[in-house]
Amino acid sequence: MPLLHISLRAGKPQAYRQAIFDSLYRAMRDALSVPEDDQFMTISEHDAANFRFGAAYGVARSDDLVYIQITVFNTRTLEQKKALFGRIAELLGESPGIRPEDVFVNIVDSPKENWSVGHGAQFA
Repeated sequence: MPLLHISLRAGKPQAYRQAIFDSLYRAMRDALSVPEDDQFMTISEHDAANFRFGAAYGVARSDDLVYIQITVFNTRTLEQKKALFGRIAELLGESPGIRPEDVFVNIVDSPKENWSVGHGAQFA
């Protein structure tokens, strides 16, 4: 039940944004074995004045940088997370063509009791 928030600079075409959704979903299916149609994702676009980044950690980022925050149940292993990071970079490189340097991913672990996916607190 991953929940994804994707942030990027405004101006990319709809097909580019759709390719991000598709690649992220495929990466989660491959690395985390998420169920079919488990797709809960948003994209927020920001103008240049409201989207900031630097070259910290020796990474030469560009204006094509994409921030991806993934909130998941706290049951994912370190190996699954590493596989997910690699698969995301690989698939976003293939489509829509984002450089690995421009893929910034953060995973937030959350216990199941902190989730309600409809009809009240069904995981609590």
